[in-house]
This record gives sequence, structure tokens and C-alpha cells, in this order.
Amino acid sequence: MNTKTVSIVIVIVLVLLGGWYLLSGNSSNTSQTPAADTTQTTTTTAAPPTGVTVTYSDSGFSPANVAVKAGQSVMWVDQRTSPMWIASAQHPSHTGYDGTSRNEHCAAGYAGATPFDECSGGTTYTFTFTKAGTWGYHDHFDSSKWGTVTVTQ
Repeated sequence: MNTKTVSIVIVIVLVLLGGWYLLSGNSSNTSQTPAADTTQTTTTTAAPPTGVTVTYSDSGFSPANVAVKAGQSVMWVDQRTSPMWIASAQHPSHTGYDGTSRNEHCAAGYAGATPFDECSGGTTYTFTFTKAGTWGYHDHFDSSKWGTVTVTQ
């Protein structure tokens, strides 16, 4: 019975090692992997780019002026110790992108078009632009810091 138990344990260990070997990939599986990766890469490449990232430091936005295509996003990342509030021009109304004011589109229950306005402080903000044009933006907390987003079709 002791020999039988040892034999069972050895069989279980061998099965587990075999499963690990198959799941981790061997040389014959490795040659199949690039074909799958190539297909995924092609699919990813066909998708539209996501846009650009703008960093915000004590000296301002970098780059301050960016260009994207309609449907792409810009992500602002705050590298300062205080929060930022990204909003469309003009300060303080923020009517530049969709024509609604900060008081309208930042109000609780607003159900209109998505405004180009963070509506509160934060450390990152992403906005997807759907309208072509050149859109000014600023930090609502420090309106001396500003830039532009140029959106093309």
C-alpha cells in the first residue's frame, strides 16, 4: 500500500508537470504563437489611434498645442501637487466647445451633449473630440495656463 501511494503521487506530479509544460509553451507551440500575435497586431493597427497625452506642470501644459483627428482623445495628466480643472475657453464660462456655459453643463442632471469641461478638480482628464476646429482650453483654477486642441476630420 505504501508503494501504491508513492506511485499515485508520482503520477500526479508527472501530470501536473506535463500540464505546466503544455501551458507554458514548448518549441513546437512557440512557432504557432507568432501567427496568432500577427493577427492581433493587425487588428490593433487597424483601430484608430487614441490621441495624445498632455502633461501639466507648474510651468504649464506640455505640449500646450496639440492636433488630433475627430474621434480621438486627449488625456491631460497633472504632475503638480494641486488639482487641475480642464475646461474649454472662454474662462470662466467655458462655452467654447458646445455653446453651453459651465453653469449649465456642470449642473447636476445635465443631459445634453458631452461638454469639453472636467466640471471639477482632478489629476487626469480625458476628452474625445468629435467636432473639427481649433478649441482653446485652460485650467479653471489657474486661467493663465492654457493651450489649444486642433481637431481635423
